[in-house]
Amino acid sequence: MDLGIAGRKAIVCAASKGLGRASATSLARAGVDVLIVARGAETLEATAEAIRRETGGAVSTLAADVTTRDGRAAIVAARPDPDILVNNAGGPPAGDFHDWAEEDWHAAVEANMVAPIMLTKAVVDGMAARGFGRIVNITSGAVKAPIAVLGLSNGARSGLTGFMAGLARDMAAKGVVINNLLPGQFATDRIATMVNAEAARHGISQDESRRRMAAAIPVGRLGDPAEFGEVCAFLCSVQAAFLVGQNILLDGGKYPGTF
Repeated sequence: MDLGIAGRKAIVCAASKGLGRASATSLARAGVDVLIVARGAETLEATAEAIRRETGGAVSTLAADVTTRDGRAAIVAARPDPDILVNNAGGPPAGDFHDWAEEDWHAAVEANMVAPIMLTKAVVDGMAARGFGRIVNITSGAVKAPIAVLGLSNGARSGLTGFMAGLARDMAAKGVVINNLLPGQFATDRIATMVNAEAARHGISQDESRRRMAAAIPVGRLGDPAEFGEVCAFLCSVQAAFLVGQNILLDGGKYPGTF
């Protein structure tokens, strides 16, 4: 399918690996000029080169921390007029809420709620003025079905979801489409955090923890990041213009509800 976004310009955050990298790869394959952002310059450059080889697309890099004001300012300075923004940041640590201090909550909210809101604020009016914009917020399946050991993520990302629900409706008539993409359990570095936390919680090995995790997913496996990237690219397409303010759960069928 031609997604109709060739030649558009994108910012993809936390894109040196995992789901951010997969999203950037799919956008580059669709002909989008992609700026990938992450904190580690060396890994970021290696990722950009790999995406260029795989897709033949235009990929530039910026080493910056999206969770800081200076980082966000650098991102906007590097690409002030994006057509597409993929908000993404590493999730806060897993654990027991009894162990989290107030500072842990502030850090989680800053990284996974405030940062994407502020970056959206910086670019959304320009998108509206040009009559086209796509914003995809990579959140978590925990927004739909909270996970006990990811309480920091549950709270911060749910706050972002609530805010974006209102903004999406406000911007829709201006050609700016905003949606949230909720990953379940994918084969990324992030899953190791959950594997370790669940292993410690239940007193089992990491291998057994991973096996149980995969067995609990109806498709019987962890997700492939490439699958996630393709859905992200579709949400940025011209075909997605009528898909507004939705929480797209990509979890292999694990969530058991009808709604």
